[in-house]
Amino acid sequence: MATKLLLLGFLALTCSLASASDSSPLQDFCVADLNGPVKVNGFACKNAMAVQASDFSFGGLHITGNTSNPVGSKVTPVTVAQVAGLNTLGISLARIDYAPKGINPPHTHPRASEILTVVDGSLEVGFVTSNPDNRLIAKVLQKGDVFVFPVGLIHFQRNVGKGCAIAIAALSSQNPGVITIANAVFGSKPDISTDILAKAFQVDKSVIAKLQAKF
Repeated sequence: MATKLLLLGFLALTCSLASASDSSPLQDFCVADLNGPVKVNGFACKNAMAVQASDFSFGGLHITGNTSNPVGSKVTPVTVAQVAGLNTLGISLARIDYAPKGINPPHTHPRASEILTVVDGSLEVGFVTSNPDNRLIAKVLQKGDVFVFPVGLIHFQRNVGKGCAIAIAALSSQNPGVITIANAVFGSKPDISTDILAKAFQVDKSVIAKLQAKF
């Protein structure tokens, strides 16, 4: 009986792990037909005979991103939208540039874990665990350091060095998605009711209105 329970537990764990990321490919590749009429969970496959090397390549990660914006950072994504050959492979990456004191504001990837490598500069990074603990786990990274952000958890980066900083993020989905917390809460379309947000953040409705006006 104990052996059967152990086997069932192992199978349940295996199934949960298998469903925790993108589906595995069933052929050598399935280059995304980004403009095709067929809509599936992901993208339909392009005719394999029409596939070219360009479907698997991307140029430009050596180019510094424009950080002249309110948060002082720029994310250059390399997902299935940029490289159609990533379809069904369950991976993607991004370059992040940070101006001095710039941040990659609190956000979450609903479909991917992330592993961040600092290429240049110094970054304070961290994530917050789920309710009820809401524990902040944070660390200052230097050039060459690596940090992992678990799937779905809110996380951030801040440039704490004297100059600009660069990082490369690898993600466990062809299309990890991103929800920037401030943009989602205060910049939704249509707006979330000020009554709801005022009660949630325990501030006056006028404060919420001012925040919504910024997004």
